[in-house]
Amino acid sequence: MAVGRHRVAAVAVAAVAGVVASSVLASCSGSPADQINYAVDGMLITYNTNTVTGAASAGPQAFARVLAGFTFHGPDGQVLADHDFGSVSVVGRDPLVLDYQISDKAVYSDGKPVTCDDMVLAWAAQSGRFPAFDAASRAGYLDIDGIDCQPGQKKARVSYLPGRAVVDYQQLFTATSMMPSHVIGDVLGLDVTRAIQSDDPAAVDRIAQTWNTVWDLKPGVDIKRFPSAGPYKIDSMLPAGAVVLTANDRWWGAKPITKRITVWPRGVDVQDRINNGTFQVVDVATGSSGTLTTPDGYDRHELPSGGIEQLIFAPDGPLSATPARRAVALCTPRDLIALNAETPISNVRLNPASDDAFSGIEGVAIAGQFGSANPDAARDALGGQPLTVRVGYQAPNPRLAATVGAITKSCAAAGITVVDTTSATTGPQTLRDGKLDVLLASTGGATGSGSTGSSALDAYTLFSGDGNNLPRYVNPQIDGIISALAVTADAKEQARLLGDSSPILWGDMPTLPLYRQQRTVLASKKMYAVEGNPTKWGAGWNMDRWVYEK
Repeated sequence: MAVGRHRVAAVAVAAVAGVVASSVLASCSGSPADQINYAVDGMLITYNTNTVTGAASAGPQAFARVLAGFTFHGPDGQVLADHDFGSVSVVGRDPLVLDYQISDKAVYSDGKPVTCDDMVLAWAAQSGRFPAFDAASRAGYLDIDGIDCQPGQKKARVSYLPGRAVVDYQQLFTATSMMPSHVIGDVLGLDVTRAIQSDDPAAVDRIAQTWNTVWDLKPGVDIKRFPSAGPYKIDSMLPAGAVVLTANDRWWGAKPITKRITVWPRGVDVQDRINNGTFQVVDVATGSSGTLTTPDGYDRHELPSGGIEQLIFAPDGPLSATPARRAVALCTPRDLIALNAETPISNVRLNPASDDAFSGIEGVAIAGQFGSANPDAARDALGGQPLTVRVGYQAPNPRLAATVGAITKSCAAAGITVVDTTSATTGPQTLRDGKLDVLLASTGGATGSGSTGSSALDAYTLFSGDGNNLPRYVNPQIDGIISALAVTADAKEQARLLGDSSPILWGDMPTLPLYRQQRTVLASKKMYAVEGNPTKWGAGWNMDRWVYEK
């Protein structure tokens, strides 16, 4: 189930849906139930999964079939074309020019048409040109020169900068990446696209501030601000933080098989709810809900994700100096932590989504000194001075609790005191607010996989100014390498670039990779069409095809 570096498959989702639906229904002896309960391993805090906190949340797992796009991610993390939504055609290769055509039938659940205005907003938010947007990643969008879009129309021409033919361009304008721009237009009383196209600074700042917060999820929210462009729509939010999805009667493609899916966030007692049959589907990081046992009525599937569980060091405070970060890395028992996770140590930072031949290149020789704990070397790195560091993760998570325990015990011998400052709301924002010195999380600070499925795009977590660059790491050489990886399809050149990055990143130590996050997917034996997924969208990638037999 490893994710290939640049796997792209242009498959019509309608065809996939039809085949799956017919085979699923044929295999059911009973009739489909009206409701399914789906448990994920993060919080559901925003509809906008493109902000820093949204990308790190369970939003992608919940909304992959609520906010559709030109593509989505299949069971191996590969990109699949969603021809229900629209089509993409290549007009030019150098510079790269693409024509996008949104389906004439495409309409939001509130009756407003899906238009190229939504693409313009997605690009503006994630291009880095307008810093007020709290976007998680600029990957790919940074390289777009401009979007030719007439407001209200269903076609757009996307032109890339010369020499910036992004190999994984099909990862852009994908499911959950485009938000309904008309909601912001209605809130602010302005034409979003014209404001962006005219580069009106005051208007764009207002648009950005709204984009950052207008889709925050909490009980009692006005559901009218959350229109859907997929098979499901948000019906309500429960006090426990769960989101209820119902079939979108305005969806123009194949109708979802199950009428209602409730997505449950972390923090609920997963094992008890599996035991009593409340949860039909569970998609969590292995060990994050304890040692889950599999009752007779359930099937279990384990798979590696595209995300790397890691220590993400704060840019300020006691770990702002490189020797301090290296000291923490030296006393961290990565071998024991990986052993506890029942997976090999990972040494990758710029090739995270793949378990391919490149994965060893980043850690050859240099990473060896950071394999097993070396308290003496850690103490020497600090010149014998004591150090106190605050480490946290999003609780509850028994696997990560054990990790912090192992680090605490090992680093004490080096004169490093580890203070566990974990909470139920710990995440990227906690680190940004200076309440943590180390965030223990997956790619981009995610509780789940956090991966786009593309190593080239995931690498932007260490690109200067990127939202997901939580350590605020700045290195022009690494920026150049990441930029080159995005437009490089040649395997030898990729290997050379990754090799060049290794001594720099092990020397600077902005993060410390631990192991590849493993995923556990549990499904009732009465469930059909559930498949795990190594990307941040998880098993929810095809929830509209799920069937629970009564």
